[in-house]
Amino acid sequence: MDKSTFEERKTIRGEMHVSQRHDSAHKHVSGTADYIDDMPEPAGTLHGALGMTDRAHAEITAMDLSAVAAVPGVMLVLTAKDMPHSNDISPSHLHDEPVLADGLVQFHGQPAFAVIAETRDIARRAARLAKITYRDLPHFTDILDAVAHGGQLVTQPLTLQRGDAEAELEKAPRRLKGSMRVGGQEHFYLEGHIALAIPGEDDEVTVWSSTQHPSEIQHMVSHVLGVPSNAVTVNVRRMGGGFGGKETQGNQFAALAAVAAKKLNRAVKFRPDRDEDMTATGKRHDFLVDYDVGFDDEGRIHAVHANYAARCGYSSDLSGPVTDRALFHADSSYFYPHVKLTSQPLKTNTVSNTAYRGFGGPQGMVGGERIIEEIAYQLGKDPLEIRKLNFYGDKGSGRDVTPYHQQVEDNIIAQIVAELEESADYQARRQAILAFNRESRVIRKGIALTPVKFGISFTMTAFNQAGALVHIYQDGSIHLNHGGTEMGQGLYIKVAQVIADSFQVDLDRVRITATTTGKVPNTSATAASSGSDLNGMAAFDAARQIKDRLVGFACERWQTTPENVSFVANHVKIGEELIPFPEFIKQAYMGRIQLSAAGYYKTPKIHWDRASGRGTPFYYFAYGAAVSEVSIDTLTGEYMVDRVDVLHDVGRSLNPAIDLGQIEGGFVQGMGWLTTEELWWDDKGRLRTHAPSTYKIPLASDRPKIFNVKLAEWSSNAEKTIGRSKAVGEPPFMLPISVLEALSMAVASVADYRECPRLDAPATPERVLMAVERLRNR
Repeated sequence: MDKSTFEERKTIRGEMHVSQRHDSAHKHVSGTADYIDDMPEPAGTLHGALGMTDRAHAEITAMDLSAVAAVPGVMLVLTAKDMPHSNDISPSHLHDEPVLADGLVQFHGQPAFAVIAETRDIARRAARLAKITYRDLPHFTDILDAVAHGGQLVTQPLTLQRGDAEAELEKAPRRLKGSMRVGGQEHFYLEGHIALAIPGEDDEVTVWSSTQHPSEIQHMVSHVLGVPSNAVTVNVRRMGGGFGGKETQGNQFAALAAVAAKKLNRAVKFRPDRDEDMTATGKRHDFLVDYDVGFDDEGRIHAVHANYAARCGYSSDLSGPVTDRALFHADSSYFYPHVKLTSQPLKTNTVSNTAYRGFGGPQGMVGGERIIEEIAYQLGKDPLEIRKLNFYGDKGSGRDVTPYHQQVEDNIIAQIVAELEESADYQARRQAILAFNRESRVIRKGIALTPVKFGISFTMTAFNQAGALVHIYQDGSIHLNHGGTEMGQGLYIKVAQVIADSFQVDLDRVRITATTTGKVPNTSATAASSGSDLNGMAAFDAARQIKDRLVGFACERWQTTPENVSFVANHVKIGEELIPFPEFIKQAYMGRIQLSAAGYYKTPKIHWDRASGRGTPFYYFAYGAAVSEVSIDTLTGEYMVDRVDVLHDVGRSLNPAIDLGQIEGGFVQGMGWLTTEELWWDDKGRLRTHAPSTYKIPLASDRPKIFNVKLAEWSSNAEKTIGRSKAVGEPPFMLPISVLEALSMAVASVADYRECPRLDAPATPERVLMAVERLRNR
């Protein structure tokens, strides 16, 4: 760009706060994006399959694998005793999750062996020839059954309390008790789990894994093999979706592939089919919420006592922090003057549940919103009126402290709700729906406005750190690598925009490269909505280091001062002289200036003491609200989502187009969790909803017929996040609680809104119909 062109275009293409297309969008729609199964396989690649058990809880008394090993093309059969160093891949300190079952089966479908063969088909067919003899043991798959038989826990529970909830419940003018079942959810990523292990020299192995947590895979593979972490390199270019299901659940496939690869000195790939993936990997925790609430005649809450019991599965996995976060969000957007919240992470003979978008927060929040709904129906008021009455107050108001004793300093929920209430014409529409329901015999409508307040940070303080690596080559092109992983959410493009903005160069000058443990070590999972916050700031730090060196070089070379050096629109401006960026970089190289930097960032201010239930686990809160309108058929229970209006807070958006997509996608996924996605185990402990034929995710036709999504453009993060932006991955997931409550209102209309229908989630058409019939018969 010469000076005349510079005058024509004084801006760059790709700075922060501007909509840019996803870097792989054109590849996604054209089918040219390379996933692990698209990569050319090394010569002689072998394929693995899991050997799965068919008991929910049993001792293995005999396992005859001779027929498996005898199949032509089978190269190796692995069992627990074949793990070189350890048979444990548990992400927790309890070490309670084996790679392969060793004599004890704890859930139906638990892998007990693995087959390595010349083709995937041979491996899968051979795995079915095993002869396993069992001694059956009692099994419990449901929360209530687990509680009835002793309530064994998989990890330590948590208690959050402030004030004296028990005493204030007794003194409250009004009091109610209730319970709510909140269902689980299958991740249903488009790309299932997959791992490709390629053996190297000595003890080295390279693993390509579809994982949100490359360092976790590195750690687990090295642990199972008995080699140091520096011998294991894990690579991830992109995933076809993750949603939390690839935070820990890839450990098993990567470990088995690596063990087989080192034993046979050949590349090994594991890619389970959808049934196996859904059977053998964990899901969102389902909860039973029991609540006891005291309040006054206006609807102001005095005290809350609630217990969150969760179906965790057979091992701890991430159930501790998931159930903790459920308690962190049990207050939703409301101040509880006196509160006691307890978690109950129950052991069941089901696959060990794991992370899922929101990480327990949605389950906690839907319980908190049910309390508001219950109060509203008992008082005969609009739930929105009760919500507003109980919102957190401003800092210093005395109504600004959470049950975990963190002060809410950035509260904008009242402003968000007020703006949405007006823009969506909520009050007039509610009155019109009430009038419609008085006249309509079969079709009934409902409308609800629900808020979201979601804490941003890993509650494990150590995970709130990130690294990045930035190189500038002699031609002025930039190489970017960081510890975050791309699962379709647009993290890579956002961090690339940070670099482009920092150097004031066009976005196409920045090369985004695959995440690898060989470049950025000790990475945290891309989770907790913190990918952009952490990795964006780490990349910014790396850019800052290089820019400081370049400014120092310019000052020395041009005999000037730092304030006379600036980066502007693909140029470096030194005094009045404009030097094209590539030319300046070439001169810096010739001047022996280091053009590479490793950036680092750790989130400030946060701390958490789990033992006392006190601290500041979240750096800030993200806010939002949604109005949903639905119609139900009272004869069949079928329903439609007629209209949704969303106003969501993302601070100063790094990329508005990406953020809008995340809000829309999160809403539809959350709507699926609360309406159509149902997990069901039979009396033998078998998951029967294990395929698209039996598990119903939302279709394109299920999206709201009118779907208005807007960013709160006036918002800016008070904390020093990258570009003053806010996280957008998880918070929108809870917006469709408004759909559940709108369905509840439509159901309640058949009994003239006299009582809360207490719809459990998912509110399937069957549950809606049963609720309608129950209220009609009162």
